[in-house]
Amino acid sequence: MQSRAVTFVIFDGFDILDVAGPFEVFGEAGYELMVVAAKAGPVRSDTGLTIQAQSSVASLDPRRLGTLLVVGGEGVDAARCDRSLVDWVAAAATRADRVASVCCGAFILAEAGLLDGRRVTTHWRQAERLAREYAALIVDSDPIFIQDGPIWTSAGVAAGMDLALALVEADLGPQAALGVARELVLFLRRPGNQSQFSVPLWSALPASDVMRVVVEAIHLDPGARHGIDELASLAGLSPRHLQRRFTQETGLPPTVYVERVRVEAAQLALAERDDPLETIARRYGFGTAETLRRTFHRLVGIAPSEYRDRFRTAHASAAWHQTTEAPRPASPVHLEGVRS
Repeated sequence: MQSRAVTFVIFDGFDILDVAGPFEVFGEAGYELMVVAAKAGPVRSDTGLTIQAQSSVASLDPRRLGTLLVVGGEGVDAARCDRSLVDWVAAAATRADRVASVCCGAFILAEAGLLDGRRVTTHWRQAERLAREYAALIVDSDPIFIQDGPIWTSAGVAAGMDLALALVEADLGPQAALGVARELVLFLRRPGNQSQFSVPLWSALPASDVMRVVVEAIHLDPGARHGIDELASLAGLSPRHLQRRFTQETGLPPTVYVERVRVEAAQLALAERDDPLETIARRYGFGTAETLRRTFHRLVGIAPSEYRDRFRTAHASAAWHQTTEAPRPASPVHLEGVRS
């Protein structure tokens, strides 16, 4: 088992949520927590709030590191130019049980030479820049978090809590992580291979009222017939014109959009109800359970049965039978795919 200690590395202009979210998860699990910076004392976040660094990096006992976690924030570029900080991170990584980053904290790990040849992630807005500036990295902008050996990297803000829950589960087991998730009203946990891109991100908001009507119809009844002809009739357009306008305004072809909405509806049904897979498949337009399984695995990355085991409210309620409140699944749940 890993040491039950986590050392957070912050800097001027850090993102306070990159610290606060994982800090709560680890704290609830009983870890010893330490916040360090180049200098001890108050450190200003990118929103103006401050956190007290309990120690300077230079004075920290390396035996207390445990998990070394570097956060992100608007000040990351200045931080990675601080050679003493970067060199300390590189040296501390050799003594830490493992190394992790939240959001663009990956830039500091990359500058320290810790990510060369590894598959990593960061916030999707920063992924292209990370890959461009550090060519030795294998950057995947889609997953919530990635483990490559002793290095864990994650996307931004909420993904930091997913990463922290995954580390708790790795250290203390799934029941411990489940208890933390319940206490913080989270669900146990989103798989790392889930996409960063939820509904507002995988589709642009239609610009015209006509396309908004079409999109609303799809969401209101995902299982209805939403072929090109049906959608074109609803919009009062020719099928060819509908296809072009819809793709232009949402960033996705109509068939792809409908498929994603149907999978999202199936995810919610799996999480909240005990209906058989065949029933869910018919209700949301997949036809058969096998079609649902194939589509679900392609877009979500896990089987429907595994998704239900992880996220259904009834499952959580049974595990936490002493409480009257069980966490609801995230809505909408993330899907793999393109972003707008």
